[in-house]
Amino acid sequence: MNTAITWKIRFVASFLLSVCAASFYQAVMAADPWPTKPIKIIVPFSPGSVQDVLARSFSNELGAALGEPVVVENKAGAGGTVGTSIVANSAADGYTFVLAAASHNINGSLFNKLSFDPIKDFTGAAYIGTSSYIMMTNAEFPAKSVAEFIALAKANPGLYNYASAGNGSASHLAMAYFDSMAGINLVHIPTKGTGDAITELLAGRAQAVIAANVAALPFANDPRVRFLGVSSEKPSPFVPGVPPIGNTVKGYVFDSWFGLLAPAGTPATVINKVQSEMGKLLKQPEIVERMRRQGIEIGNLSPAEFNQLLVRDYVRMANVVKASGARAE
Repeated sequence: MNTAITWKIRFVASFLLSVCAASFYQAVMAADPWPTKPIKIIVPFSPGSVQDVLARSFSNELGAALGEPVVVENKAGAGGTVGTSIVANSAADGYTFVLAAASHNINGSLFNKLSFDPIKDFTGAAYIGTSSYIMMTNAEFPAKSVAEFIALAKANPGLYNYASAGNGSASHLAMAYFDSMAGINLVHIPTKGTGDAITELLAGRAQAVIAANVAALPFANDPRVRFLGVSSEKPSPFVPGVPPIGNTVKGYVFDSWFGLLAPAGTPATVINKVQSEMGKLLKQPEIVERMRRQGIEIGNLSPAEFNQLLVRDYVRMANVVKASGARAE
């Protein structure tokens, strides 16, 4: 064979080998194992809030499953928008998530301006389930039913108030929606979290709170509290004997989803891993029991299905915000 041709063949072969080696190296580098450091779950409300209690109920087990610690951090403020904004502006590398709920979408319609887009700036990572809400009053308040509460409020417009987890929180909108549909005029007292709102109720500084099951159920047998109604369309299995609010205020229904959201652009491999491990955890008897105690009905959605739910719920909550007349600056 001609020496020149042989040299060319060897050169091309060597070049192709180097290209293949470089491509292989890049592929290996791109497939670096995840995670390699602690993962943060941002809770956009204060300690003791609905999302806080929920996040801490599985964070240790999720960390063990992923091989790195999962740390829960509270970043409260402005109805959850402070903590949510932190996640929206975090690197899409799989190390920062937000434990989100209905308030995530509510804020998109409730606030005049946000530094993030609830849909475009996030992607669903792990759907957990849904929860209804419970309307509570201080046991010393004279109303013993939703109907009696409405009658008292109508007889004393502007006299009574309700506490919430803050402007834009689900507990805020749930009560504002009730206020509007019932045709009454309650004063809103925003706090930093559902736990703080219930504290206001227990102290008698607030006459009502509508709180998610996870926050309300621990008070089911507390003599200081009275449950008036549930926000679900049908009676809740978690509080037998407590009627739906909709039995009195026709058409009233309010619930919330819960799940982990990641910054938009987070690698699909990370999202799928988180979803897979959370799916396994939500089948473990001890985790199932924790969720049951928190009044959460566990669900099973793929990341794509979760994203579809987010879009549908955004539209639904926009309609609820409009009907409630609630606004937050």
